[in-house]
Amino acid sequence: MKATKRSMDVSYAIRDVLLPARVLEKKGHEIIKLHIGDPNKWDFETPKHVRDALCRAVEINDNGYADSEGYVELRRAILEKERHKNGITADIEDCIVTNGVTEAIQTVSAAVVNPGDEVLVPGPSYPSYTEFTKFFGGVPISYRTDEATNWQPDVDDLRKKITKRTKYITVINPNNPTGSLYSDKVLKDIIDLAGEHDLFIISDEIYDLMTFDGTHHSMASFSNDVPVILFNGFSKVDLLPGWRLGYAVFHDPLGRLDEIKEGVMRQLRLRISANNPCQMAVIDALEGPKDHLEVTNHKLRERRDYVVKKINNIPGLSTATPRGAFYIFPKIESKKWKCDQDFVLDVLHNAHVLLVPGSGFCKEYGKMHFRAVFLPPVEILGKAFDAIEDYMNKVV
Repeated sequence: MKATKRSMDVSYAIRDVLLPARVLEKKGHEIIKLHIGDPNKWDFETPKHVRDALCRAVEINDNGYADSEGYVELRRAILEKERHKNGITADIEDCIVTNGVTEAIQTVSAAVVNPGDEVLVPGPSYPSYTEFTKFFGGVPISYRTDEATNWQPDVDDLRKKITKRTKYITVINPNNPTGSLYSDKVLKDIIDLAGEHDLFIISDEIYDLMTFDGTHHSMASFSNDVPVILFNGFSKVDLLPGWRLGYAVFHDPLGRLDEIKEGVMRQLRLRISANNPCQMAVIDALEGPKDHLEVTNHKLRERRDYVVKKINNIPGLSTATPRGAFYIFPKIESKKWKCDQDFVLDVLHNAHVLLVPGSGFCKEYGKMHFRAVFLPPVEILGKAFDAIEDYMNKVV
């Protein structure tokens, strides 16, 4: 019995790399895991008032299905957040609640992409955008982001990649995996380019309040008539990755995405609903105090500064400085390794540190890089990068 080719072609480097690490763990080795963006695995804790809200929700909620498009009070709270932060005005029908941002990516891809269609994604990019495009028969096209400018998008390269088959442009800001925070000029240039070529934009903004050097501005806040589908969620900023709640807001003043929105809604009805009690409780994350965020960003800035200095002192490695999220995307400068996958596996087996190969985020613009998180405390990051440095000193 055989699986479909489309399912067997799926790859997700962030979790695929865990498989060889588990083999080493079974042999008794301790692995420092810097591969996955889960703050709650380290010293970050879901705010108490949000946890309490979930307990209350389970007691007062009927624990049945929610509306397919999402709990209406949550959607109102989401729209108020977007209005307050980004100046975006949208109707309740323009907001949907999804099982994480991943489901938003999946359902929009399914509603838009036909076989042979092209989708523009930043290179490097979060793998779900390329993988779902391919899953539905489309072709992901990577546009260059420039390491020399802290991974800002190369708008000239983006322009060259647009063809008659292009359906939309994807922007991930702050970026996963590079930690880049895009400039307002770049965002406006991309909006203008999309308008010029009659394209819409998907804007992934899930790290919007996790920035260190500058402030995040939404793509939708720069757009008057270019349609933007804004993706966001609660996994990162609100420290709720296990709740699996995300959302999409259709910023579409001229109604040009109405049929696509209906295509998404048909899928959401098919899957019934997102988690009902969690939807009710997460309103407290939106409307309640966010005292944890200042502490979170202070920790991340300190850890970011530490790993940047540490990596740039390791022979054979160099890195730009992330300005948002909690990822770093160093370059493997040593010629000892022919590919980043070999480097990551060698580090795993010899230093017992788990990283993600950069080519898992883009075969062209991610090659000979790796992604690591700087979520752990400095003492653990120090242990990890000391081990990498010791190994590099032996072989480089």
